[in-house]
Amino acid sequence: MLLNSYEPYFFNANFREAASDAGWEAYRGELILIEGEVADDQGRRKPPHALFKQATVLAKGDELKLISGSLDELQHWPALMEKFGAGLNPSTVAVMFTVNIPKAFVSVVNGATVAFIPLTEGLCWNELIDLAALEKGDFKGQSSADKVVTVFNAFKGFKYKYPQSTVEEALKTTNNAKREVHGAV
Repeated sequence: MLLNSYEPYFFNANFREAASDAGWEAYRGELILIEGEVADDQGRRKPPHALFKQATVLAKGDELKLISGSLDELQHWPALMEKFGAGLNPSTVAVMFTVNIPKAFVSVVNGATVAFIPLTEGLCWNELIDLAALEKGDFKGQSSADKVVTVFNAFKGFKYKYPQSTVEEALKTTNNAKREVHGAV
């Protein structure tokens, strides 16, 4: 299973479970992009320097079907590609909510159409559901993993209405935006 190879990068996991259909497995949580330094002689590490936050990953066997989440900086894209890029293929749905980009764009990477969408506040899962035009009722009675499969199925044949660009070109337009966090008052 593909998620077994991703497991060393799991961080603050919400769940990892099999879906109802055989071979499908989903994960939601965070993924380590840039690890912290080794802190002591026993090999324990300091906190990661960069995370792929609010990540949603869906695999069918050894094939990556869906990857989505939040990049604090588009500059972290190469680290994500280093760890998870080999899984991208033409059937992969990839949506990167990115904090420091001014406007949305799509790019083709390893045959997969990857959407980069600016997002400084809000939840990636809710934004992904809105993008797929799903409603709460579409998930009634489903397990957590089955909900991820439902989102993936909603994206089959989906056409993004964003201009096409390369990540290299988009890196020239990044800004200093930071994720807005609202806590208790």
